[in-house]
Amino acid sequence: MSDMTSTADAPRSPGRPRSIRADEAIIEATLDLLAEGSTVEALSIEAIATRAGVGKATIYRRWPGKDALLLDALRRLKGILPQPAGHSVRDDLVLLVGAVGQHIDPRAAKIMPCLVPEVNRRPDHFQLYQNIIEPRRQLMREVLRRGIRTGELRADLDVEVTMALLTGPILMQRILRWHPELDDGILPEKVVDGVLDGIRAR
Repeated sequence: MSDMTSTADAPRSPGRPRSIRADEAIIEATLDLLAEGSTVEALSIEAIATRAGVGKATIYRRWPGKDALLLDALRRLKGILPQPAGHSVRDDLVLLVGAVGQHIDPRAAKIMPCLVPEVNRRPDHFQLYQNIIEPRRQLMREVLRRGIRTGELRADLDVEVTMALLTGPILMQRILRWHPELDDGILPEKVVDGVLDGIRAR
């Protein structure tokens, strides 16, 4: 996508420092509009600018286009990447699996399920989603590969399939509310322990 680069990656030109308050207002306006029911396709820079109380030029000075702004806004919604301690493969996996579909921001419960059809309809939205999720996938990939190196996990382990086995049940439960009787508090441990039974080195 031509405007996928976020402001975090873009070179900064010299001049007056950017207003952090304006940055925050623009990100918050974007998330508010999505939570209120605007689709990614319908969301416009004009609407975001109006809600944030800034001009369109203020947004374009910070982001090259809507997709780059969405990338930063949805990264904010996802929160800070969890940091595995590196002492135990099981504990690190429980930490990472526990963060799947888990959001502190209450707007996420309204926004994230609505992104699923958007991601499936358009390749550029699919790429937006991949750019958000890949750093989290990479953390889990590193933990599994470490387990292979230390002999904790099977040498022939398919890392990519294992990540799908670990994250699939959590996404199903937290986004689709598949089974209301399941205890969300202990589900990450149950999933990790179930998968580990099949992938531990013997």
